[in-house]
Amino acid sequence: MTFDDAVVSVAVAGFALMGAAALISPATVTRQVELQASSATGRSEIRAVYGGFGLAVAGLLVGTWFWPAARPGIVLAVAVALLGMAGGRLASAAVDRSLPRGAALYLVIELVGGTGLMTVV
Repeated sequence: MTFDDAVVSVAVAGFALMGAAALISPATVTRQVELQASSATGRSEIRAVYGGFGLAVAGLLVGTWFWPAARPGIVLAVAVALLGMAGGRLASAAVDRSLPRGAALYLVIELVGGTGLMTVV
């Protein structure tokens, strides 16, 4: 396995794990980020945004192994999305003048994941 494949594999695993957990048990995700999903609408949102989106991204990244011509674009798009999420967390930390522990953990994951993927574009 090449370094590039290893980086993509880690991203696949992370998105697939997040997606599956959100689809199966939205409360698992909401507890981690201190959200409330006390209605069917709220659980649907968690399943869609964290679950369906996470699995779709994992699927796209898996697709790069079978469709090499698309790999640079897919990997770049996922890297930019992760870095955008990190940017949103940094903006929130600046506005709120606080970076809670859970948000800091996800910030690190997003920065490492986005930066790692950028190295293999």
